[in-house]
Amino acid sequence: MSDHLKPILEALIFASPEPLTPKTLYKLLDGEPREDVDAALAALKADYERPGGLQIVEVAGGYQIVTRPELHEWVRKIFHERTTSKLSVQALETLAVIAYKQPVTAAEIAEIRGVSSSGGVLATLVERRLIKTVGRKQVVGRPFMYATTRDFLERFGLNDITDLPKVEEMSDALGFELPAALAEPSVMPAPLPFDAEGAPEAAPRQDGGSVEEVAPDEPASDESTPDETVH
Repeated sequence: MSDHLKPILEALIFASPEPLTPKTLYKLLDGEPREDVDAALAALKADYERPGGLQIVEVAGGYQIVTRPELHEWVRKIFHERTTSKLSVQALETLAVIAYKQPVTAAEIAEIRGVSSSGGVLATLVERRLIKTVGRKQVVGRPFMYATTRDFLERFGLNDITDLPKVEEMSDALGFELPAALAEPSVMPAPLPFDAEGAPEAAPRQDGGSVEEVAPDEPASDESTPDETVH
């Protein structure tokens, strides 16, 4: 029977600061049959389908207990969020370009956005651990390629990158129009695997370009002059 495992799973998922994957749960519950863990997890998820303030969601390949979206305005009253913790419109637009077109270079991002440079915004997104360099494109100059991270999936409540909504839906959610080029038909990249540090490896390019992997200690960006002020 798996009934005794339900409260244990609930406590583990609630207490964990990061989403708990099935693999981690199996390890934490070593000695318990995996089918019992799976059954208890399914039963726990069913319990949280009832009306209430909390829900269990699948994020970045794991499970988290979170507040329901419709209650976020109330929950925010507890936390006095600093304005510096919020991303600017420019940063959100850049992040959207990377999410939908990854892996992508700074020049390609700037072209899609219609600006001269995105260096300052990229540095901010790297600092926030929402993106990282995943390689160099094999063209003249060998520019860095950027892709989203596991932290990005967790921040936006996505299980993997294929869960991204349509560009039009994303524009409505953000409250401003994203670059029209993002709506052009393109082949979505396969879900990005994550290394031990939780960062995505390079995905194959859809435009025929190749990507050379970079070591983890490569600099985050080869642009040094910010083009915008990010708040």
